[in-house]
Amino acid sequence: MNFFARTDRSFVGRWWWTVDKAILSALMVICVMGVMLVAAASPSVAERIHVSPNHFIIRHIVFLIPSLMLMIGLSMADLKQVWRAAVVVLGFGVVCMALVLLVGAEVKGAQRWLQIGPLSIQPSELAKPSFIVVASWLIARQKEHPQFKGFFFASLVYGVVVGLLVLQPDMGMTFVVTASFLTIIFLAGLPFRWIFLLLAMVVGASFAAYFTFGHVQSRVDRFINPESGDTYQVDRSLMAFQNGGLFGTGAGQGSVKMTIPDAHADFIFAVAGEELGMFVTLFVIGLYGYVILRGYNRIMDTDNIFIILASGGILTLFGLQALVNMGSTVNLLPTKGMTLPFISYGGSSLLSSGIGMGMLLALTRRQGRTGIARGGLSIRPIGGSIK
Repeated sequence: MNFFARTDRSFVGRWWWTVDKAILSALMVICVMGVMLVAAASPSVAERIHVSPNHFIIRHIVFLIPSLMLMIGLSMADLKQVWRAAVVVLGFGVVCMALVLLVGAEVKGAQRWLQIGPLSIQPSELAKPSFIVVASWLIARQKEHPQFKGFFFASLVYGVVVGLLVLQPDMGMTFVVTASFLTIIFLAGLPFRWIFLLLAMVVGASFAAYFTFGHVQSRVDRFINPESGDTYQVDRSLMAFQNGGLFGTGAGQGSVKMTIPDAHADFIFAVAGEELGMFVTLFVIGLYGYVILRGYNRIMDTDNIFIILASGGILTLFGLQALVNMGSTVNLLPTKGMTLPFISYGGSSLLSSGIGMGMLLALTRRQGRTGIARGGLSIRPIGGSIK
C-alpha cells in the first residue's frame, strides 16, 4: 500500500518514494521481534532483582519509540545533514566517554555508563555510528582533494575513540569499531600497507588485551577450554536451543530463561531459540542478513565515495554486532556483553541502532545516478555533494 502518489513533490512524499522501504520494513519486523522477546525474557530477570515484572519491557518501549523517531527523522536528511549530525553526536559521545572515566558508574568491572537521574546511558554506543560517518567523510574528502589529510584526521579520531574504549575497558566494542574502520579503508582503496599496518596493530593489541585485562583472558580461556572456568551462561544458552528444537516450546513457555542472568539482553537469542525454535531463529538471522545484503546492493548504485564508505562502515558495524551476540550465544565466539541490535534490552543500544540505521536509510535513498557496478544516467544526488 502506497500512501503518496508518485507525483507528490512534498518533503514527506519525496522521502517515501526514495527511501528503501524493504530495509525499513525488515528493521520494523526486527523491532517487533525485539518487543516480543523482551516481554518473554524479562519478567524472570525482574523477579530476581525484585522489581515489577513489566519493568524491563516498559523501559524497552520507552527507549524504542524515540529510537524509531530518530531513525525515521535521520532517514529524511540529506548528505550534508547526515554528516553534520554525525559530528554533533560524535562530539557529544566523546565528551561523555571522557566523563565516564571520571564519574561513570562501574558495572561488572567496567566503567561505561553515565547515570542521569533514573536512567543510565552508555556514551560509547552513541559514538559508534557517528564515528563511522565522520571518518568516512574525512577519507572521502581526501579522495576528492588529495591535499587534504583526511586519512590522518580519521586515524586521529579513531585513536581517540578506541583509546577511550580501552580505558573503560570495552574490548568487544573496540573490535567492531576497528573492523568497521578497516572496512572503510578497504572500500576507499587506500594502499594495502595501511590495512596491513592496522591489522598488525589489531593483532598486537589483542595479545596485549589478553595479558592485560583479566576478564578478557578469562573469557578467551573458557572459550578455548571450558574446563578452565565457569561457563554457566553459555551452557544454559545451549540447553535452551536444545529444548527449543525445530518449532520451539511456545511463546512464554521457555524455562531456561529463568536461570540465565542476562536473558533479556546478551542472551536474548537463546530465549528465541527455546521458545520459537530453529526455524524462527533462522528467520531472525535472515532478517539481519537481508538488511546487510540489501544495503550493500544499494551502494552499488552510487559513485559517491562518501555514501559508499559510510554505508559500508555502518553495515559492517550492524552485522558484526549481531554476529558477536549470536555467535557467543551458541558458543562460536567468546562471550561478550554485546546486545543484539533492536532486539536486546538496552536503551543506549536502541538509540545507537536508531541513529545508525537512520543514517544508512538517508545515505541509501534512491537517487538515480551512475553506480560503481551499473551504468546509467548520472543525476545530482539528494542533498548535493559533500563540501
